[in-house]
Amino acid sequence: MANHTSAKQRIRRNARRADINGSRMSAIRTFVKKVETAIAAGNAQEAEAAYKVAQPQMMRGIAKGLLHKNTVARKMSRLSARIKALK
Repeated sequence: MANHTSAKQRIRRNARRADINGSRMSAIRTFVKKVETAIAAGNAQEAEAAYKVAQPQMMRGIAKGLLHKNTVARKMSRLSARIKALK
């Protein structure tokens, strides 16, 4: 257990941030999963629409410090390539 006031505050803040970051990451994963299920179903239009919704969410993840920019670039590149292959 932390003895200093600042350390106790830090523990509280870290717990809050972990909750927020966890929910944001969960949302991003859900958006990506929607794209992947549309691709698996072979529905190019639905996949394209889901990709357009997922893309800004992933970019926001970079801005918030949840994801590395190269990770997002790789995921978006692979998803868009799979969508193009459907067309």
